[in-house]
Amino acid sequence: MTPPSLRGRLRRPLAWLGVRLAVLVLVLATGLAPALAASLPVPHSFVAEAARAVAPAVVRIDIERDVARQPFDPALLDPLLRDLFGDPSGSMRERGQGSGVVIDAAKALVLTNAHVVDQVDRVEVTLADGRQLDGTVVGSDPVTDLALVRIRGASELKAAPLGDSEALEVGDWAIALGSPYGLQRTVTLGIVSSLHRDINSLGFADKRLDLIQTDAAINPGNSGGPLIDAAGQVIGINTLVRSGPGAGLGFAIPINLARRVAEQLADGGQVVHPYLGLQLVPLTARRARDNNRDPDALLQLPERDGALVQRVLPDSPAETAGLKRGDLVVAVAELPVRDPSALLKQVELASVGEPLPLTVVRGRRELSLSIRPAALPRAG
Repeated sequence: MTPPSLRGRLRRPLAWLGVRLAVLVLVLATGLAPALAASLPVPHSFVAEAARAVAPAVVRIDIERDVARQPFDPALLDPLLRDLFGDPSGSMRERGQGSGVVIDAAKALVLTNAHVVDQVDRVEVTLADGRQLDGTVVGSDPVTDLALVRIRGASELKAAPLGDSEALEVGDWAIALGSPYGLQRTVTLGIVSSLHRDINSLGFADKRLDLIQTDAAINPGNSGGPLIDAAGQVIGINTLVRSGPGAGLGFAIPINLARRVAEQLADGGQVVHPYLGLQLVPLTARRARDNNRDPDALLQLPERDGALVQRVLPDSPAETAGLKRGDLVVAVAELPVRDPSALLKQVELASVGEPLPLTVVRGRRELSLSIRPAALPRAG
């Protein structure tokens, strides 16, 4: 049997429910529903508001460059064809397209990808309001795939607000803006699918990046455009897509890294990356045990997780510090190292020439070594 006090508490919500149902029936019966619906405020889309905040800073970048033609044996070319089509040797004009985002309105600076403006002869920037202006590449950093372009003769620019990529969580909203396939002012929506995705695992061994992974649609031409959050702040620079059946995985460079690189490019036109001179592979305790049980194993490995030294480059900081093949790096600056990407991330944050403490397992011994990173040699 229901207690009297509980019956009283149940009657009140049931009575209110009855009143609400009666009002709903009255509204439907008298035909007032359309007028009532029209009078109710419609919540504005957060996507529209976020995109509106950043869209004036998003630009389209068109480039031209000379590229060498494929070698061709002139002996195989009919003289008549040569007269008709000209000499196939030499170079040809290539055109490309990408996106970018204004990060400094006073200095007319646009952040984009290095691969968008690599070795270009001409850069044209189309602003959100339709103006088409020439651009100049201030500096480019292939290691992080970032570049800075200055718009010539620009006025009344608006810079995008930059967010904090370290505050991101998996599942946060992610909105991509740019000009995929040349279609300017395109907006797509998704979420942050993963964080700290090592670009080396995607097949780019010459880069140093922990990427933001998103399912927001990113296509050719989105490169260099912004990835923004629900508040309308830039959290990344779109750089890479993995397409194919069931794929559609997009990747963006975290804005905190992009901001640091852009500051260096603006100051001197190039970025200095600390370098140790090591070739590393990941090692787990389980993999080490399996190796050590193999009678044909060439090397007995420490049965711990870490970054295994596969090769020490000659005349490198690593050689000077005494690192050897087979060493297992398990900590850097007192932070644990479970794989090479964890070590390289801390190396990237280190200062060139300043001592960086490493904890290394060699055989059965744990050693403390000090290494002084040098500047990464520039290609070419």
